[in-house]
Amino acid sequence: MPESRTTPMEAPGRQRSGGKAGPDGSTTPTWWVWLAAWPVTAVFILSNAATPLYVLWQRDIGFSKGTLTVVFAFYIVGLLGSLLVSGVVSDRLGRKPVLLPALGLALAACLVFATASSVAALIVARLCTGVAVGAVVSAGMAAVTDVAGPGRRRLAALLASCAMVFGAGLGPLLAGVLSETLPAPTVTVFAVEAALLVTAVLAVLRMPVRRPTAPARGTWMRVPGVPRGSGLQLALGIAVFAPGITATSFVLSLGPSLLSGLLGTTSRAVAGAMAFAMFLAATGVQFAVRRLRLGTILVAGAVTTGLGMVALIAAVHMASVPVLVASALLAGAGQGMGQLGGLSLLNAAVPPQRLAEANAALNVGGYLPAGLLPVSAGYLSDAVGLTTGATVFATALLSLAVVGGLVVVAARRRVTEPA
Repeated sequence: MPESRTTPMEAPGRQRSGGKAGPDGSTTPTWWVWLAAWPVTAVFILSNAATPLYVLWQRDIGFSKGTLTVVFAFYIVGLLGSLLVSGVVSDRLGRKPVLLPALGLALAACLVFATASSVAALIVARLCTGVAVGAVVSAGMAAVTDVAGPGRRRLAALLASCAMVFGAGLGPLLAGVLSETLPAPTVTVFAVEAALLVTAVLAVLRMPVRRPTAPARGTWMRVPGVPRGSGLQLALGIAVFAPGITATSFVLSLGPSLLSGLLGTTSRAVAGAMAFAMFLAATGVQFAVRRLRLGTILVAGAVTTGLGMVALIAAVHMASVPVLVASALLAGAGQGMGQLGGLSLLNAAVPPQRLAEANAALNVGGYLPAGLLPVSAGYLSDAVGLTTGATVFATALLSLAVVGGLVVVAARRRVTEPA
């Protein structure tokens, strides 16, 4: 009878509490694992803080929905450019030499956003934000795993992933509420965010991670990848994560316009609350499914994203705000499960000295369609109307989600070994 073996696709999600050996051989308390995720949250608050404010900039500066999605896409450009470098540099020089400059760039983006008076300024701010986020999703998430140690890798993946989506949702909620209740609506939230980023700098300075000792190999700037033998895990993560994050990107970029068309309102608090609810769903679902097998999590993520796109089509044709909100919640849950599944697979299969690069590879695969498809939908909406544009986008993404789910099901049959 063959010896049974557990594969990463089928690894159970049980975690043990208490301290485990850290990167320097010492025992790192669990609270440090949570604190190590804070820089990820702080930078992701900035990533979407501008979302409810675009209606104000559109009014004051004057630009179309197509231009709005281009501004949003420059964030993706900065992020992807950062991912070509940050993962490799982090694995070779350490997490702090990447995280500290990224936090400095995020602080600079706050200043540019707060003083923006042109589309060019918004593009610069979004570009800087994207570079900072690219560094955080590679080095920051790897730092959480380093602090957690080998015995808590599933916990590290859960906290890093939740830190990302919770921050992404908290940003637009803060911006929407603060801009409606306090003076200087396009300034106040970035002042608050700058203060949060300063606390993240302090956390990174004290973070118990050490510089790597492995010799550098290969070029410093390259398309990020994974070690030989881990390609399947990366492909499965991208297959579900990419449709999920593309769905949430659409809600972030054109959600306020959809709300305006359906509700006849430009309330920034309402737009921010919808984005927050979407990412709150992404956070909550990860805690809910964390003990399931990773293959099950990924399949559920693909199905949920697909249902979200069906709901989006129904929402725009029925002019229904509740159905639109349901679509956003499903999109958030789909991204959350795809992200958790992808990160957990990589954490289980990739050694620490390549983990930041592997995280970068996962995000390159996710953010490429997340940048291209919403921009296409924005310009299509300018040409044929928001209803038709959203319908075409949702249909295309529904197809991608179905394909991603089928890929995971097929791969589960190949890699699952008999008990």
